[in-house]
Amino acid sequence: MSFLTRRPSLDVLSTKEEGDERLRRTLSWPHLMALGVGAIIGTGIYTLIGVGAGLAGPGVMLSFLLAGVVCVFAALAYAELASMMPAAGSAYTYSYAALGEFVAWLVGFSLLLEYSVVCSAVAVGWSGYATGFLEGIGVTLPEAFTKGPHAGGVFNLPAVFIIAVVAGLLALGTRESAAINAFLVVVKLAALALFVAIALPAFNAANFEPFSPFGFSGTKIVDGEIVKIGILPAASIIFFAFYGFDAVSTAAEEAKRPERDLALGIIGSMVICTAIYMIVAASALGAMPFGDLAASKEPLAQVVRDLGQDTAAAAIAGAAVIALPTVILAFMYGQSRIFFVMARDGLLPQSLAKVNKRTGSPLTMTFATAIFVGAIAGFFPLDEVAALANAGTLAAFIAVGASLMVLRLREPARARPFKTPLWFIVGPLAILGCGYLFYTLPAKTQLYFLYAHAIGLVLYFAWGFRKSRLA
Repeated sequence: MSFLTRRPSLDVLSTKEEGDERLRRTLSWPHLMALGVGAIIGTGIYTLIGVGAGLAGPGVMLSFLLAGVVCVFAALAYAELASMMPAAGSAYTYSYAALGEFVAWLVGFSLLLEYSVVCSAVAVGWSGYATGFLEGIGVTLPEAFTKGPHAGGVFNLPAVFIIAVVAGLLALGTRESAAINAFLVVVKLAALALFVAIALPAFNAANFEPFSPFGFSGTKIVDGEIVKIGILPAASIIFFAFYGFDAVSTAAEEAKRPERDLALGIIGSMVICTAIYMIVAASALGAMPFGDLAASKEPLAQVVRDLGQDTAAAAIAGAAVIALPTVILAFMYGQSRIFFVMARDGLLPQSLAKVNKRTGSPLTMTFATAIFVGAIAGFFPLDEVAALANAGTLAAFIAVGASLMVLRLREPARARPFKTPLWFIVGPLAILGCGYLFYTLPAKTQLYFLYAHAIGLVLYFAWGFRKSRLA
């Protein structure tokens, strides 16, 4: 069998072996929905609303809507495939079954770009907040240990610290870490509710004129470089604020009732977060001119501060710091499960595919993931590399849309606990929508994406091509 065509049967994926390579089912739909909300609502809404406003003006409302709609199409595809194949691995597993091992490896590498870079980026962002907080109470860390070598430091200690803390939470067990995550998600939602309660009464319709100062798509010169502006380019950046629902699908093997819980968790978290984003964006844009919003590094806190609510602004910023680790937790959880399944399939060393008998979680892979993510956060620059997360996610979503269509055509009689309505429309729209957002990404990001996958191909032919179980 050629490596281009070899793939497992769906029956095998649905009945993975018991024992050391089987995860324990401990999560119900509220845990999964909280996992999705925790992953989706993070640094994106707190910071990208300002970036998006700078690119699209008040038209960023449409950017949020467009990015959300594209994600909803992808979420519907995820929901069907996750309920159909209740095995860990997310887009990697679905591509493995529908498109074969070779494509699955590339998708797994794309997910590595998404999950690992997001974990590292959020950890570095948290480091900045934590360093400022410590300075406020009289504790000053040596600058060399708050920045990576690219920024004139030696090692970003706070970023690595928070990754280690999250890894420790995950090591307690899936159910225990999910309960802590749910509590922190409530804190994060309370902070956004406080923001809306303060900003909405100050709504000024004049701040929405002109609604689309830069049109749907255009360009401008910034520091000698051509920059894409408008509603569509803003949507490709704001897309970062939406993904995370796919982390729910990585929990398929740990869901108590995957045929019901996964669809509720995936679609429910997407619908909730899209509604929250639209309300928060409308409140922020109505309370402050978009130019001022774009100029702030902490736009939500800035809005509240300008309204004379300094205490509330501090509370919102503080809640963000406390709750940001939920994003790291969700994505590190997802990355460890994807690595775990790839190791179980032989595409990574199989010695890593072991489940701890006490916690029911893959401790070895969790700590291996923490070390990998911590190294990125501690040493490497993330300003440009972070955009790779968007590219990797879009590639994975395209593969999921394709997997939905292939399996509908190849195995139409297969039992599907959740069926995507109008799949012949949803699948192509997921592919086309994500493909267009990928096209609107900066050219440098697209180039880095190709470089990264060239490395991935070398690794595949050096290991997975010969060592995989299907080989």
